[in-house]
Amino acid sequence: MPVMDEIEDMPSTTNHWALLYPQADQRHHEAALTHAMQRVCASGSYILGAEVEAFETEFAAFLGVNQVKGVANGTDAIELILRALDIGEGSKVVVPSFAPSAVAAGVARSGAEPVFADIEPGTFTLCPESLEDLLRSPRGRGVKAAVVVHLYGHPASWESLQRVADAHGIELLEDCAQAHGALWQGRAVGTLGRAAAFSFYPTKNLAALGDAGAVATNDAALAERVCLIRQYGWKERNISLYAGVNSRLDELQAAVLRVKLGALNESILKRRRLAAAYDALLLGSRVVQAPVVRGGCEHAYHQYVVRCERRDALMQHLQRAGIPVAVLYPVPLHRQRAFGGGNEILLESDRAAAAVLSLPMHPYLSEDAVRVVFEALENFKNEGS
Repeated sequence: MPVMDEIEDMPSTTNHWALLYPQADQRHHEAALTHAMQRVCASGSYILGAEVEAFETEFAAFLGVNQVKGVANGTDAIELILRALDIGEGSKVVVPSFAPSAVAAGVARSGAEPVFADIEPGTFTLCPESLEDLLRSPRGRGVKAAVVVHLYGHPASWESLQRVADAHGIELLEDCAQAHGALWQGRAVGTLGRAAAFSFYPTKNLAALGDAGAVATNDAALAERVCLIRQYGWKERNISLYAGVNSRLDELQAAVLRVKLGALNESILKRRRLAAAYDALLLGSRVVQAPVVRGGCEHAYHQYVVRCERRDALMQHLQRAGIPVAVLYPVPLHRQRAFGGGNEILLESDRAAAAVLSLPMHPYLSEDAVRVVFEALENFKNEGS
């Protein structure tokens, strides 16, 4: 696993970080997870069986959406949504440039071309004005959809984005890979657009023990088509109606997710309490800018991300102090060779990539650890590093 992929996997040198996420999560649920895995092993059913069906029903109820369909991972979820909507070769799909490369990869695998818009500087989510500008420009010709990424767990400006999408006749889709438990005006993210992609990668707020994902939607026809595409396009076994793929959520991961789903609300509340502790300590900080939360939104705090003009020096300072931090994400998508490596100007994405730093955040972290981080930040200021 790449060191920069998730902060929780970085090595630690102090007792405060001795048990990191996701290991702490597995230990917390160890007895229930062991029972769930034994149940699957004894069942003789390992792919798309009763555990998957139960998880799909339970996660749909958690979100407040009609349909959830388990797939192999979050990147596949994006691809399958687009393929189910017949958005592929010859089409374009807008993606915020400051986002995980997995989002653009899912678009590209559908056959569509990812094109990039800028973000809001405060929330790091897709900027409605930038989306509008793109759709009015020559680059906007052929755009069929936009994937709205609720980055770090903060809901995007949905109402404004929906107005832009409606005006231009494009689909608005959600990437909720980092936003399990986030709310926009009281509604769970994943219920706002035509369909939503979820990842349950082991470091997510709702975490499997390997790769896993899901599509959430209120569109029954779209859900049915996702079901066909995820398993070779089969309507009947060995008879394909569509050119499908193998993207199935297995029984073992579904059983694990069922265990952890029951504790998700509690773990999100713990993340919010830790964020509030950070916020209180960082109020008026001259070292970093704490994250903001848009009114009417409830952040899920998959990451607690600050901005610092001297980010690289601060990161090295914190790492020397044994504090696990990381940069998510160091290069905007519009500057990556895999997606064209263009020279378009997306100022806020470039600025964010140069300034963001993820501080330790997970539900098993103590408030003492938060104070240790704060003290290290203060030392950086005092030392004039």
